[in-house]
Amino acid sequence: MTFETLGLQQALLQAITDSGYTTPTEVQAKAIPMALEGKDMMVSSSTGSGKTASFVLPALQRILAARGDNTKRREKGVVYGPRILVLAPTRELAMQVDKAATVYGRHVQGLKVTTVVGGVPYPAQLKALRSPLDILIATPGRLIDHLQTGKAVLDNVEMLVLDEADRMLDMGFIDDITHIAEKLPADRQTVMFSATFAGHVGRLAQDLLRDPQRIDVASHTDTHENIEQRLHWADNKMHKDAMLDHILTTKEMEQAVVFTSTQRDADWLADRLADMGHAVASLHGGMPQGRRTRVLQGLRNKQLRVLVATDVAARGIDVPTISHVINYGLPMKAEDYVHRIGRTGRAGRNGLAVTLAERMDSSMIRRIQQFTTQNIPVAMIEGLEPKNPEPRLFGGARPEGKFGGGKPFGHGRPGGKPFGGKPSFGGPRPFNRDAGPREGFAPRNEGFAPRGDFAPRNEGFAPRGDFAPRDRAPFERQGGDDRRDGGGFQPRGNAFDRAPADRNAGGFAPRKSGPGGSKPSFGGKPQRPRTGGFGR
Repeated sequence: MTFETLGLQQALLQAITDSGYTTPTEVQAKAIPMALEGKDMMVSSSTGSGKTASFVLPALQRILAARGDNTKRREKGVVYGPRILVLAPTRELAMQVDKAATVYGRHVQGLKVTTVVGGVPYPAQLKALRSPLDILIATPGRLIDHLQTGKAVLDNVEMLVLDEADRMLDMGFIDDITHIAEKLPADRQTVMFSATFAGHVGRLAQDLLRDPQRIDVASHTDTHENIEQRLHWADNKMHKDAMLDHILTTKEMEQAVVFTSTQRDADWLADRLADMGHAVASLHGGMPQGRRTRVLQGLRNKQLRVLVATDVAARGIDVPTISHVINYGLPMKAEDYVHRIGRTGRAGRNGLAVTLAERMDSSMIRRIQQFTTQNIPVAMIEGLEPKNPEPRLFGGARPEGKFGGGKPFGHGRPGGKPFGGKPSFGGPRPFNRDAGPREGFAPRNEGFAPRGDFAPRNEGFAPRGDFAPRDRAPFERQGGDDRRDGGGFQPRGNAFDRAPADRNAGGFAPRKSGPGGSKPSFGGKPQRPRTGGFGR
């Protein structure tokens, strides 16, 4: 099958040819003809399968078909709003859809596409919403803002696309999506793309779609034949850092995305790698949109060799030159693992997905393997082999070694009895409520003065008065598209924080801060130790 057999107009076929594509993917071959017929669809496909084009091309065809009566929408002083509305969970994914619409619509005369996402100033978005508009791509949080102020007009939407619907519901957007859908015409076409349609995603589909066609091209159980997966067990954090450093210095590594579990870890690890001389930057939901855009542009231009990111970026990065994905911190959900490793092995290339796990991560590794129905092959790096035995993930006795051989916890302490049995120190003792403290023991609640050379626990911490919250700032709607990833934590500077002149002159030189390269304290003021023993 070719694109010519799908029924697309010549302007779109020319754009596809210009982009270098000749044969549609499986999801495109199945979804595009149904979408051109105007049917509602529920589509499941794996990451990197070309699903974006499977709804962008039918949307552009609908716009071309309506060109005959499009002049009324350019009537002066009247705002008609978009014909196509695409909802995406994150800013990165929205930008990716915007790019696809621009590329495939390059031969559509007068095409107007705009993106409305959080973290971007309002004035430019308001101007775009007042102008003639064909396609609107938005994150639910910011679009709700414009709906509440009456600036977004959705009365003429003919096609609604929910991209990564499961991700949007995981981020808490179900009420926002329902509210937006109520503002759209009832006779619209609705297309949903999701990794799964079980549970709340399926219930949302029942509410929004009319007699939908089900397309299940691929699932999380795909083998990812062009992505080699490896699992490295680490004894501790230092061991994990050593393995990461080795992987990033191999000659096979072209570009890498290193995933962390939190924003704080992403900034810390980016600082550490930059001090080692890597061209690196962090990417997460607590960053302004302008900086996030510069970071992604630097990755595409190969100015960056390493990107340290949280899961907010897992579904929005489409850079074919990414050769390695490294799970430095494991995801919170097993399905996010699939989207993480999908950042490599794109556009027909081969990729390598490496997971660095400690023993405490064994339960998540087990869930990932159960979710994908595949075992991740365990590998070792010569010279960095783990000293602890490999955890048993599925059944069997606990392996012999440092953590015991299946004996109850506490078996090896004096008395030889496990915890939960009778006390083993001095035999059983009857409990006497009225008895005083034993000889040599101070009463529990009569204060505890530190020993002479014992430093107070809180020494070195800044006063609370001007200490910014560590994790989250008060929630603002414009950051709403990144709720799950947090927001508000202001990262330390990296290569993209400098002024334009500095960026052009200095490139991606390692960062240095403070005397001797150490990092400054919060607030930039000298630290004053607390006094008075242990605060409670």
